[in-house]
Amino acid sequence: MIIEPKVREYICTTAHPAGCGESVRRQAEAAAAMGEVSGPKNILVIGCSTGYGLASRISALVNLKAATLGIMFERPASGKRTATAGWYNTAAFEKMAQDRGIYAKSINGDAFSREIKEKTIEMIRRDLGAADMVVYSLAAPRRTDENGVTWSSCLKTTGEPCTEKSLDLRSGQIVEKTIMPATEEEIQGTVKVMGGEDWCGWIDALKEAGVLAPGAVTVAYSYIGPKLTYPIYYHGTIGAAKQHLHSCAKLLNEKYPGLRAYISVNKGLVTQASAAIPIVPLYFSILYRIMKEEGTHEGCIQQISRLFTRKLFPEGGRPLADENGFIRMDDLEMRPEVQEKVLKAWAAVNTGNIAEYCDVEGYWEDFYHMFGFRYDNVDYSADVNPDVPVPSLISQD
Repeated sequence: MIIEPKVREYICTTAHPAGCGESVRRQAEAAAAMGEVSGPKNILVIGCSTGYGLASRISALVNLKAATLGIMFERPASGKRTATAGWYNTAAFEKMAQDRGIYAKSINGDAFSREIKEKTIEMIRRDLGAADMVVYSLAAPRRTDENGVTWSSCLKTTGEPCTEKSLDLRSGQIVEKTIMPATEEEIQGTVKVMGGEDWCGWIDALKEAGVLAPGAVTVAYSYIGPKLTYPIYYHGTIGAAKQHLHSCAKLLNEKYPGLRAYISVNKGLVTQASAAIPIVPLYFSILYRIMKEEGTHEGCIQQISRLFTRKLFPEGGRPLADENGFIRMDDLEMRPEVQEKVLKAWAAVNTGNIAEYCDVEGYWEDFYHMFGFRYDNVDYSADVNPDVPVPSLISQD
């Protein structure tokens, strides 16, 4: 079939297998430029198929030459419906690992469930013995906990309503968006879905089963951002969840002596999770333009390869974490001179001068790349088979 992008709201409902393969290839190439370092050799990546989780798996393979077991929740192709981008990404990644002779297997199912935790433990025990690193990079709109209660997350403020500029990506206009405050129940639901409870649950399960190696490292990904985005992000429902995640790193370090739990505070980037957040696309498009002009812009793979090779496992040194246990991968984004330029552009931008202040084209390029589209060396007019297998996939029954 001929596969074309079909965009609805902030998601693309199709994905291109060859384009996703090209995305994985380019990310591996970017990781290789950072070189190889010594580090963990058996890595569990929870949320492994897109964005920062996929970049973690690629960096683990290329920079650490590590075996990886990945957890994802993706959909295969069915009839005229393509598979999800994460499915095609994982198929391409596993082939790359096989070609290099390095272990890579994937489990497809609900990472929040006890069943998937048990399957993961079984596979680690059988194939790897123990995991010496756990990456937690899960993003989901809802979660059914082990008691059968389903929680939903939301994108709202806490406290007062917030009215601010926003970029309408479909019309290309600067508009005003008002975000209403969340109820206590909505805040609780967002924390339950996006906070650190499940991260702790995974570490508890792995420790109890004896499949987490002594001195293991675990890292969860977060975002703080500038004060400009605080109303919708850090002081919003998502921020409440992220602050809970941050507290869980401290809890894990106290609970399990020898375990090293870190929070990687990453740069703001276009991901499937961030594309739907009001206000944020305007901030990101301004930030992209400024950082590209300065030559400091990084995508997911550049961020994670730099994390692994320069900050988490630096040659001959300890992880470069601050007093909170945060590894600040947003260091380039949060430089005062960058944020000063962002604020000036934010104040000046309007519908008539978007091209002067925003990298909207770069934003859309990243968006389409997430689904395997708009790569200049992929023939999108070619007839392709959407039914691509993931070689070692184990699915939730």
